[in-house]
Amino acid sequence: MPYQIAIVGPTGYTGYFLLDWLLRHPDVEPVYLASHREEETDITIEFPRLLGRIDPEVAMCQPIDADAIADAADVAFLALPHRAAMDYAPMLLDAGVKVIDLSADYRLADPDLYERVYEHEHTDREHLPDAVYGLPELMRNKIVDSTFIANPGCYPTAAALAIAPLLNHSLANTSNIIINAASGVTGAGRGAKPALHFPEENESYYAYGTIGGHRHQPEIEQTLSRVAGKSVDTTFVPHLLPIDQGILETIYLEPADDDVTDEDLLEAYQDAYAAEPFVRVVAHLPNVKHVRNTNFCDVTARLIRHPDRPAKIVAFSAIDNMVKGAAGQAIQNMNLMLGLNETTGLL
Repeated sequence: MPYQIAIVGPTGYTGYFLLDWLLRHPDVEPVYLASHREEETDITIEFPRLLGRIDPEVAMCQPIDADAIADAADVAFLALPHRAAMDYAPMLLDAGVKVIDLSADYRLADPDLYERVYEHEHTDREHLPDAVYGLPELMRNKIVDSTFIANPGCYPTAAALAIAPLLNHSLANTSNIIINAASGVTGAGRGAKPALHFPEENESYYAYGTIGGHRHQPEIEQTLSRVAGKSVDTTFVPHLLPIDQGILETIYLEPADDDVTDEDLLEAYQDAYAAEPFVRVVAHLPNVKHVRNTNFCDVTARLIRHPDRPAKIVAFSAIDNMVKGAAGQAIQNMNLMLGLNETTGLL
């Protein structure tokens, strides 16, 4: 029997990508779609690409009823906005459902930090310590034994996978790390916003979220500090690309000493990711086009030397923000939680 799956919030981009990929998964079956919307929503009308691929009864979104979801599903994905997920995660967890939350509500281990960053009270401090940060390449051993996953953000995923091996192998300093990142428009969500209308976004490219720092910066620093075993200092600047999907990050780090070479950098990546199915250490510079609609992350690094200046490490990382940055990584986590092959439904 396939595992029974619920998606809470299927009408956004993340929920749609989840459903699209889960319908191709051989070991699971989406059985319950739950939406906040007051009007009845047929997901195949909302997203015609799904027409003929899902049972018509399942395609009709139901109210968000934790008891009904618990009766129907083994695993519930929460594809809800920040602040909303913590209204439902406690009830589902207490009912024995495995939960994978794709919002930011459980990513930050410190609830006081969450409240400062998201300017909202964290109303589920009881379950917060149980949430495992779901970056498989760094947290696999904890994920396999977990019933509650906080799925990482898209920018933090790309940043951590590019930077972690350099810190683990003591090749880069933990201070003054500069992360220039650019994402496709799906990362801004499906809601209508004037700046995201086609005439505004087309042929446009600009930075955002710089005043006071972007919300993903504390998540990035939390992950890297765990890797390094001490505080890590970053400057994170996101940009918006005029494309649907994809993230490219260019990251500047200071070498730990003068002896670091290009070979050291690539060996660190190869050592870290030799057994990882979804991280590709590449010789070329990563391109968002090469990872679109895949769960891969492409990483590499170069040492930049100038005659009269200190050397710099420049690391590069590319992912699809809606797959490895969201839905694909959530399914990767689900596979690990359920004891399935990690790559099932993703290759």
